Amino acid sequence: MDSVIAFIGPLFWGLVLLSALVFVHEGGHFLAARVCGVRVLEFFLGMPCRFNLHHVSKRIGTKFGVTPILLGGYAEICGMDPTDVACAPRVLGSIHRSGVARVSDLAAELDVSQSEIEDACSLLYGWGSIVPWDVEPMQGEEGSQGSKGFPTAFAAVARDAAGNTLYDGRAFDRAHATKQGEPWNPPMDDQAFFDAERSHTYVGKGFWKRALMLVAGIAVNILTGFLLVIAVYSVLGVSTPVDANVVGGVVEGSPADEAGLKVGDRIQGVDGTSVDSWMSLLEALDAHGDQDAISLEVWRPRDQADAFEHVMPDDLDRADAWFDEHGDFKTIEVSFDEDGMLGINVPTQVVRLDPLQSCQIAIDNIVATAQSVMNLLNPRHTMEVLDNSTSVVGISVMSAEAAAAGPATFLNLAALISFSLGFMNLLPIPPLDGGKLLIEVIQAVTRREVPIKIQSAISVVGIVLFGLLFIYMLRADFLRFF
Repeated sequence: MDSVIAFIGPLFWGLVLLSALVFVHEGGHFLAARVCGVRVLEFFLGMPCRFNLHHVSKRIGTKFGVTPILLGGYAEICGMDPTDVACAPRVLGSIHRSGVARVSDLAAELDVSQSEIEDACSLLYGWGSIVPWDVEPMQGEEGSQGSKGFPTAFAAVARDAAGNTLYDGRAFDRAHATKQGEPWNPPMDDQAFFDAERSHTYVGKGFWKRALMLVAGIAVNILTGFLLVIAVYSVLGVSTPVDANVVGGVVEGSPADEAGLKVGDRIQGVDGTSVDSWMSLLEALDAHGDQDAISLEVWRPRDQADAFEHVMPDDLDRADAWFDEHGDFKTIEVSFDEDGMLGINVPTQVVRLDPLQSCQIAIDNIVATAQSVMNLLNPRHTMEVLDNSTSVVGISVMSAEAAAAGPATFLNLAALISFSLGFMNLLPIPPLDGGKLLIEVIQAVTRREVPIKIQSAISVVGIVLFGLLFIYMLRADFLRFF
């Protein structure tokens, strides 16, 4: 049972951290898409799953929700798949003039194969232009889902007089719109209707809007990390060591614990050698080596809750009378353990920096992360960077340790991982955002579209590459942590 709990704890914190940061990343894509007038069908916390909790927005039609597979998140932006189907304009027009149309009827009406109709319907459904529709099965059909699980019929979405849909937000005139599945006669030919629908998708936008949608997730990750660093250093504060001869912590079961030393005890001397700071305490202990026992002269405040208030550096010169009034002097005999340690920790205090100092720390972290990711592309440093990187296993272990250390440590780790997630996505390797951006740049410069087959092949190579990198880092994590 203990081993199960030891496994579930790190896994939980790792999933919480990664899911939150990936969800924030996808949120950047979602917001940029809406700003650019692109339809977004779904925005979920967690990976796609048929079992989910969701709510459909009455204002923009997007389905918001959460799935049980908490391994990130996704935003389904219309038109991200560059697929092109020749018969799609005619399929779009026919379905809207009919209201509801069977796939088999469309194939017969348009004189094309059923597989082409299915490809066209998949494309249009991904654009938010049509929706699957339940119909009574005809003879030979297997219900509303075909033999391969593909819907047997599709319906027109609700549209206003101008052709806008609920996914188009404020432009949609719901007071004068058809209902889903009702016929709508386009006031234009099929190709013009298709082009109008395409203009509401990613593929229908120009280079700059496409680029904005791609880099938005990266930018939001960097901004999130920046704000987290400021919150940690300027709001929560960070613990810094204090050079005071005060016991900041006692390790359970250590010689110091068994001898009766307590947090807040002030060590005034070591075997007759006076000490007035943590550094002088360490020097005195080192001078005695790991002998069997030493004598510590200790002052213990009566009110342990106020111990550190009484013994901060500005209290070091207080008169002996003050110490007699607020505490007690005692001598404690203590021995070193087999490693030559007593088991006491340095005192700390929480320090809060001004926002400008926190901003500088955030900028330094951003620069360091960017340099590390760029070194990944340098063959001389690739293996060095990979050896210092970690997979989801390592992130889970570090997340659990950071959570146990406190919110400041956990959020600081979240900031660093957010920076890494952002810059890793900027790598020019499909299917990462940076790889997609590279393809967009090539298309903009050459003024020619990169063939879909080439894009798909490059993406497959990229997926295989990252799969190998994941296995390498996963193996390294198991060797490092287990």
